[in-house]
Amino acid sequence: MTDFAGLRAVVTGGASGIGLAAASLLASRGAQVVVFDLKPDVPEPLSGIAADVSDDNSVRDAVAAAALQLGGIDIVVNNAGIGAQGNVTANDDDEWHRVLDVNVVGIARVTRAALPHLRKSDAAAIVNTCSIAATAGLPNRALYSASKGAVLALTMAMAADHVREGIRVNCVNPGTADTPWVGRLLDVAADPAAERAALEARQPMGRLVSADEVAQAIAYLASPLSGSTTGTAVAVDGGMQNLRIPAAR
Repeated sequence: MTDFAGLRAVVTGGASGIGLAAASLLASRGAQVVVFDLKPDVPEPLSGIAADVSDDNSVRDAVAAAALQLGGIDIVVNNAGIGAQGNVTANDDDEWHRVLDVNVVGIARVTRAALPHLRKSDAAAIVNTCSIAATAGLPNRALYSASKGAVLALTMAMAADHVREGIRVNCVNPGTADTPWVGRLLDVAADPAAERAALEARQPMGRLVSADEVAQAIAYLASPLSGSTTGTAVAVDGGMQNLRIPAAR
């Protein structure tokens, strides 16, 4: 497919996992893609710019550099994020502020810096990476779930604010994905194999979601072929959000 031919995209957190899969897919379908990351080492034809979404000056400089390099910006994929574990007592105030600053305010920083460029586009789209944690109560994910619930609400508010400007805003809600971040969590678990089995078992399809599967949903939402899709959350979660499957006997 070449539905992204001539379009210019920015993908935050695009050097690994879901972000890299999405950036690579958009490029394979014709987009020029710039990746923002703390360490933006990406393969060609992707281009990388160092950016910290928790720092407004860093974000503004990166967006300006990307717009100059690309000649404008049509698509923003707000994928950068960090995780957190534990119940509501597990993290102190500083950690709450840090996670919310990256996962929620980071989206606001990147979006507001990119808006002047998006307003000039005839195919403007924003896709935020949310999570099944926004819509399902997961144990020991209080802070992370709070941040992703805010991302879901922010997505809908942004969609309402900018629909009349021709800017579509949607989000993708992955289940537990087989990414380097999840791999690091498993590496420090007391029993990595048992922990992986538990993560797989809580998704009705019985396996982790792949980064490529999430990337396909991001591409769908960002594509001009989906020009009437806005204010939508697409679950890529192996059925976790809506299915209630009896436990195997």
